[in-house]
Amino acid sequence: MHLLVIAGIALLIFGPKKLPELGKGLGDGIRGFKSAMNQSPATPSARTEATLSPSEEVSPRKTVRLD
Repeated sequence: MHLLVIAGIALLIFGPKKLPELGKGLGDGIRGFKSAMNQSPATPSARTEATLSPSEEVSPRKTVRLD
Protein backbone atom coordinates (compact mmCIF):
# COMPACT_ATOMS: atom_id res chain seq x y z
CA MET A 1 0.00 0.00 0.00
CA HIS A 2 2.78 2.43 0.94
CA LEU A 3 4.66 1.70 -2.27
CA LEU A 4 1.59 2.59 -4.33
CA VAL A 5 1.32 5.95 -2.57
CA ILE A 6 5.02 6.65 -3.14
CA ALA A 7 4.73 5.64 -6.80
CA GLY A 8 1.71 7.91 -7.23
CA ILE A 9 3.51 10.87 -5.69
CA ALA A 10 6.57 10.24 -7.87
CA LEU A 11 4.33 10.12 -10.94
CA LEU A 12 2.76 13.45 -10.00
CA ILE A 13 6.12 15.12 -9.31
CA PHE A 14 8.18 13.86 -12.24
CA GLY A 15 5.51 13.11 -14.82
CA PRO A 16 5.04 10.08 -17.04
CA LYS A 17 7.85 11.02 -19.45
CA LYS A 18 10.61 11.56 -16.90
CA LEU A 19 9.79 8.64 -14.58
CA PRO A 20 11.16 5.84 -16.86
CA GLU A 21 14.41 7.77 -17.29
CA LEU A 22 14.78 8.13 -13.53
CA GLY A 23 14.09 4.41 -13.05
CA LYS A 24 16.70 3.49 -15.65
CA GLY A 25 19.26 5.77 -14.02
CA LEU A 26 18.54 4.30 -10.60
CA GLY A 27 18.84 0.75 -11.94
CA ASP A 28 22.14 1.54 -13.66
CA GLY A 29 23.47 3.08 -10.46
CA ILE A 30 22.51 0.07 -8.35
CA ARG A 31 23.98 -2.31 -10.95
CA GLY A 32 27.25 -0.35 -11.01
CA PHE A 33 27.43 -0.33 -7.21
CA LYS A 34 26.89 -4.09 -7.03
CA SER A 35 29.56 -4.79 -9.65
CA ALA A 36 32.03 -2.55 -7.83
CA MET A 37 31.31 -4.36 -4.56
CA ASN A 38 31.91 -7.74 -6.22
CA GLN A 39 35.22 -6.59 -7.74
CA SER A 40 36.73 -5.29 -4.50
CA PRO A 41 38.64 -7.77 -2.33
CA ALA A 42 36.86 -9.01 0.78
CA THR A 43 40.02 -8.98 2.90
CA PRO A 44 42.38 -6.03 3.31
CA SER A 45 45.47 -6.18 1.16
CA ALA A 46 48.99 -6.49 2.55
CA ARG A 47 49.66 -2.91 1.53
CA THR A 48 46.96 -1.52 3.84
CA GLU A 49 48.13 -3.64 6.77
CA ALA A 50 51.77 -2.59 6.43
CA THR A 51 51.30 1.17 6.11
CA LEU A 52 52.16 1.97 9.73
CA SER A 53 54.37 0.18 12.17
CA PRO A 54 53.00 -0.42 15.70
CA SER A 55 55.21 2.31 17.16
CA GLU A 56 53.84 4.85 14.69
CA GLU A 57 50.25 3.96 15.49
CA VAL A 58 50.51 4.80 19.21
CA SER A 59 53.05 7.63 19.22
CA PRO A 60 51.62 10.57 21.20
CA ARG A 61 51.43 14.02 19.71
CA LYS A 62 52.75 17.13 21.37
CA THR A 63 50.21 19.39 22.97
CA VAL A 64 50.38 23.11 22.43
CA ARG A 65 48.95 25.60 24.90
CA LEU A 66 47.41 28.76 23.63
CA ASP A 67 47.53 31.28 26.48
